Amino acid sequence: MLSLEAKLAKVRSPNQQNQKQVAVVLSAVEETLRDQGATEFTPTAYFAALLSLLPQSLSTTDIVDKDLAASIVYLLDLVTPHCPEPLLRAKFTQILINIAPALTNTDAEAPLLRPSIGCLESLLLAQDSAAWSIPQNDVGPRRALAGLLNLGLDDRPKVRKRAQEAVTKVLKTPPPSPSLDHPASENCAVATLQSVIDLAKNKNQKSGQHDPRLIHSIQLVHAVAAAGGWPSSKIEPLVNVLLNICRLSNEFLTMAAFNVFEAIFASVTDEATSAKLPRIIEAISELRPSQTDSQLLPPWLAVISRGYEVWAAVEPSQAFQRLPVLYELVSTFLESSAHNIRTSASQCLISLITNCIPDDAILGPDCDELTGIATLTTNLLSLRYQGAWSEVFETIIALFDRLRWKAHPVMGDIVHTVGDLRSNEGFQGKKEADVVLGHAVQAIGPEAFLQILPLNLNKPKQGQSGRAWLLPILRDYTENTNLSHFLTEMVPLSEVMFQRILDHGGAEKTMEIKIFETIIQQVWSTLPGYCTAPLDLAECFDQSFAELLANVLYKQTELRADICKALQLLVESNMAILEVELVNGKEDMLLQHRITKADAKKNLDLLASFASNLLAVLFNVYSQTLPQYRGFILECINAYLGIAPASDIMSTFSKVTTMLEGSLAESVTLSQAEREKGKKTPADNMPPMAHTLMDLVITISPYLPADSYTQLLAIFITIINKKDDPQLQKKAYKIISRIAESDSGKKALSSRVEDLQKVLLKSAETASAPARRDRLDAISHLIEYLPSYDLHFIPSILSEVVISAKEVNERARTAAFDLLVSMGEKMKQGGVVINSKVPGMPSDAPNANATIEEYFTMVSAGLAGSTPHMISASITALTRILYQFKDELQPDLINEMVTTMDLFLTSKNREIVRSVLGFVKVCIISLPKEMVLTKLPTLIPNLMVWSHEHKAHFKVKVKHMIERAIRRFGYDTIEKYVPEEDKKLVINIRKMRDRRKRRKESTDHAGEHEDADPRQKRKRRFTSEFEEAIYGSESDEESDASDVDMDGNRNARSGKRGKKGEQYIVEDEDEPLDLLDKKSLAHISSTKPQKLRANKLKTKAKTNDAGKLVFRDSEEEGADDDALGIGENKDIGDAVSAYVQAISGKHAIKRGQRNRVKFSSKRGLKDDDGDDDMEDADPDPRKGGAAPPKSPGKRDGHGMRSVRGGRVQKGRAGGGYRGRR
Repeated sequence: MLSLEAKLAKVRSPNQQNQKQVAVVLSAVEETLRDQGATEFTPTAYFAALLSLLPQSLSTTDIVDKDLAASIVYLLDLVTPHCPEPLLRAKFTQILINIAPALTNTDAEAPLLRPSIGCLESLLLAQDSAAWSIPQNDVGPRRALAGLLNLGLDDRPKVRKRAQEAVTKVLKTPPPSPSLDHPASENCAVATLQSVIDLAKNKNQKSGQHDPRLIHSIQLVHAVAAAGGWPSSKIEPLVNVLLNICRLSNEFLTMAAFNVFEAIFASVTDEATSAKLPRIIEAISELRPSQTDSQLLPPWLAVISRGYEVWAAVEPSQAFQRLPVLYELVSTFLESSAHNIRTSASQCLISLITNCIPDDAILGPDCDELTGIATLTTNLLSLRYQGAWSEVFETIIALFDRLRWKAHPVMGDIVHTVGDLRSNEGFQGKKEADVVLGHAVQAIGPEAFLQILPLNLNKPKQGQSGRAWLLPILRDYTENTNLSHFLTEMVPLSEVMFQRILDHGGAEKTMEIKIFETIIQQVWSTLPGYCTAPLDLAECFDQSFAELLANVLYKQTELRADICKALQLLVESNMAILEVELVNGKEDMLLQHRITKADAKKNLDLLASFASNLLAVLFNVYSQTLPQYRGFILECINAYLGIAPASDIMSTFSKVTTMLEGSLAESVTLSQAEREKGKKTPADNMPPMAHTLMDLVITISPYLPADSYTQLLAIFITIINKKDDPQLQKKAYKIISRIAESDSGKKALSSRVEDLQKVLLKSAETASAPARRDRLDAISHLIEYLPSYDLHFIPSILSEVVISAKEVNERARTAAFDLLVSMGEKMKQGGVVINSKVPGMPSDAPNANATIEEYFTMVSAGLAGSTPHMISASITALTRILYQFKDELQPDLINEMVTTMDLFLTSKNREIVRSVLGFVKVCIISLPKEMVLTKLPTLIPNLMVWSHEHKAHFKVKVKHMIERAIRRFGYDTIEKYVPEEDKKLVINIRKMRDRRKRRKESTDHAGEHEDADPRQKRKRRFTSEFEEAIYGSESDEESDASDVDMDGNRNARSGKRGKKGEQYIVEDEDEPLDLLDKKSLAHISSTKPQKLRANKLKTKAKTNDAGKLVFRDSEEEGADDDALGIGENKDIGDAVSAYVQAISGKHAIKRGQRNRVKFSSKRGLKDDDGDDDMEDADPDPRKGGAAPPKSPGKRDGHGMRSVRGGRVQKGRAGGGYRGRR
């Protein structure tokens, strides 16, 4: 809260015109106080002076001067809260009489009323219990508060809001007394409630209309309730009135009523006022509407669920004890035929499950409440609730998610029932049932789940079918379970299936064998779930299990991804448990999945003991895997490098580097022919061993101790100078970026920054194009550690970075732009550039201070380049850094750059001009208006010169820039600088803008009462603000808007409502449906069942002489073949068929005039090549049908042959086609 002096300081320097009168009054008051000899202006002195001045503008019956009165009362509102409370209590009557005209006069305006309400609020806050005991008929606080309540119903929103806020604040601050409630809270509750009742009786129910004063009254009730002062005796009538208001089906009234309930619940969340909560909930429960009331029941359910949520937060044990009774009551509403009642009941049950079941009930011993709730939920799967399947399933999912492992065995019947439904072939809710069963697996674990619903794949029980469909569910939902179950159940199942495949031998695979292979893959795909926070890792992860995983990794390539993911999750899930924060000094066992931090630490230590062997296996598997399938192996390696002991990492690194050195030595001895042959190896072949080993070195780099970086950087220096292997060079540059990820690596880079500068400068000539991006990333990391006393590396490397801004590779360009910005930030921090160390500079070159202006000077030196490519790259670089640092530059430097670019705009080289156009666009949209306006007289004419150039999209770019300029500076400003011959362009732009504006206004008018569609928000089309500034345009917005309109129309067309509530019984032909059987739910459908009809083949499949199927591309081809006898004559071979097609088909070579070969340029409507340029398919606009095909030998009425594409070649009017080049 600001002090009084801070508030008055703002008044003394007004920013708005209407505050100047207040400043004048304050100045006059302070001058008067000085004349009276006051040396210090206290709040009491200000208050007395303003109070004596008030009668000059306000009489006891009228407002003499509105402006003066508003200024005085505004200052009183600022001063009164800082005055002593005894003074305000003593002067209460005098002050109230003086400001009463401002509160009661009908001519009082909002600027006078709002500060008057503030003064009255401060007065009421200062009163004691004795003052509040004065009756309302006498002049006192109660009478003043009644006036505030009347102002809370004012028609003016700002006045009404200020009065309601004052009421809330007064009632929230009761005077010191034994009672918790404010002395006036009951009077306020009675008055506001009576106002709502009276206005609700006079409501206009036609077409959902209502009196606006009713909402204002409800808002006033909200203001009283939000103070926590609503008396308990008035709760029941308030709830009754609010629920009846919800019956009106007016969303605004319903929202206002809900806000009142929310305010009541929020006001009783502390220990002092929570005693009222049971009475409030009891009153709401007693007002339960009829079970068939579809208007009142949904809001009642919403209120009761919110009430229990608050109760559970304040008194969790009491709310949990009452939960089964309410749960049973709400469950009965799922029988309703009204969809909104079923939905509201389901959401209420979900809220009760989520909020009212405490953690102690799950972590503690079994309790009757959970058993009762589970039994009630099981009954929801009976036939009487079959109309609420989706709602029941959502409730079951919420209960599984909340109970977790406590769901077993109390919810076992639910699993069995839903599993039987899912197994029924006629059940149409299989997708929803899979989700329910998945959450059951997640809650009770696969071991308990499969005891209820066994897979029946290995040793199927008689009369029970297999449930292979459960394997994908187990894969997606298994977590936090016993790893031993996988070893005892899943691994034997995999072995049985694999043995069946081996028994089949080397014969051709049958469908059964393929099914066995699929089951094996699905079984091992569940391993990552078993390895997510397993409960028995210390007992199950031993040498035999590690050997099993290693053997599968080596032998079963298709299972490597699942095993690597499982090994990775073992580490990551236990590390996540260690990172969970303590709650009140205790571990959150629910969040930690029943694993203590001590157990998680032991698990990681156990895995670390196996890390060395596992890494060796993973390295070997990595070297045997193709590059496109190595990503998951590297992620697994990273996980175990993070927990492996330092000694193991060092030994592993030594082995890898030794092998790398040997591999590099072998590559040197290869002949040139062998290298060329190696470069052309297909993608399915393994890369050179040096590449694989280099990947492993990069992976290990962040985990190495500090004394290993010397050897690592030696490898880096050796490889970056190898010209003959660009890919290996590319990998070497990644070492710098990888080292910078660790703290020890950052220290190593900082200590060796001088040596690395020399290495990078020396290797610039040997850097290959594929390694450009990674080289720029390495330089970017090095820039951070440059010492401020020697920044010569920046100008030394600058030319390479500038040239890289024109790289073909997009990632390389982005890296170059980011590096330009990083170097600019480094120069902006200050320092010294030792020019004598810059290559090409004389040894006696003076040093330069590092500033952002000096940096721009360095980049601008490229404008004097000898090649257009260098000049263009320099302009592009300047564009990027100007956009970034435009606010830090001196205006003179910017003016000089813009003038220079204006000259380059007259260049005849398109590459240079293309870069200049980007620079100009940045200037137009980002530089200060005053600066750009001075350049427009020369800039616009030079731009318009390129509006006639179609190459490189110059015309479109110029148009976009003119659009942006018009949007920012106005049409008249831009139009007067456009040459006369180019006026058509700006006129066209103006018309398009006007058209868009009219369309937008019509769209806004049509949808002003509709909710905004979230899909109509404009999507971000560029990765950075700079790219959006360079490449974005106003035309893009028009295109986006048109797309939105199309989507909107399409959505409107598809918004038809289908029939609801219709259900059908699907009976078998053999026996009637037993409605008492739970399985009968699977035979009830919401869509009309169709009779199955046997689909008969109309035609027999055709085969050639080799027995292969022959497919026709179209009916026309089949007709041609039949005409030639190919379809019936089996003796004609494939070669003959091809020959006949070549001489008589529609693409056959034909001869025209003078026996010249010609080719048909027309394509039929059924061509497979998908060419859109089909003239024969164009409809005739005069008849609305398809135009008849033109004869190849006739003219089209224009004196020349019709040519495809609309172009006419010289000398081709009458002659045949001379062939294609």
